Amino acid sequence: MKIERVGVLGAGLMGSGIAEVAAKAGYRTLVREVSEELARKGLSRVENSLARAVERGKLAGAVRDAARARLSTTTSLEELSDCDILIEAIVENLDAKKETFRALDAACKPAAIFCSNTSSLTITEMSAATSRPDRFAGLHFFNPVPVMKLVEVVRTIATSEETEKTVFDFARSLGKEPIRANDNSGFVVNRLLVPYLLDAVRALEEGVGTKEDIDRGMELGCGHPMGPLRLLDFVGLDTTYAIAEIMFNEYREKRFAPPPLLKRLVLAGRFGKKSGRGFYEYGETK
Repeated sequence: MKIERVGVLGAGLMGSGIAEVAAKAGYRTLVREVSEELARKGLSRVENSLARAVERGKLAGAVRDAARARLSTTTSLEELSDCDILIEAIVENLDAKKETFRALDAACKPAAIFCSNTSSLTITEMSAATSRPDRFAGLHFFNPVPVMKLVEVVRTIATSEETEKTVFDFARSLGKEPIRANDNSGFVVNRLLVPYLLDAVRALEEGVGTKEDIDRGMELGCGHPMGPLRLLDFVGLDTTYAIAEIMFNEYREKRFAPPPLLKRLVLAGRFGKKSGRGFYEYGETK
């Protein structure tokens, strides 16, 4: 199946990033948000990202202008009816995603492929809300989408080979490096990363070392570009906590259980860099 028109559901951090790379790759891209205000914010996020790339000499002005011309927004699901592939990037809540896909299924053409950008929920449960489980896959991007090269392509037991190939080739056309993953909670990266991050929190709880020493140890001892506690601040403590809860409910293994310290920080509103404070302090945030 040839992909020409891309639909993105959600204009938040991930959705706007996905829309940006799709538009830059030459696809007509339509982003759907629940309100005009959120759509404008998402579009502004894309425009600012493109402008920064031009300023840094990483993108030609003509390419920026062409990408912006291919990008539009809507608040209507029905306007997505002509899209060949639809990528959902809304809140990480299974019921909300199933409701969205159920409505999309009625609005979109039968040949359209549905994808979810979920980082932890199983794709099979979402696809069950539609009449097209064979044309349903996971397409998990990493933040920041315009920069990070990896995309996880997730195939369920019902996903057809043609759909998997189309989605895999589509990811490559965006300039990404896709890998295949089975439909298990966390897929490849979070299945390995989340227990590592949670163990770092437990090490801090147990007095193994200070947060600075734990981070410095992994940076200098293992060659990691960023220590685990600093990385948690950048990912978002609330985001990691939610993912860990989902994965623990799936596997019922202690290594996926959120440590008490992580829960307390989230309850205190210390979400990391985006809130100005997590394990470290970051000053004022917008």
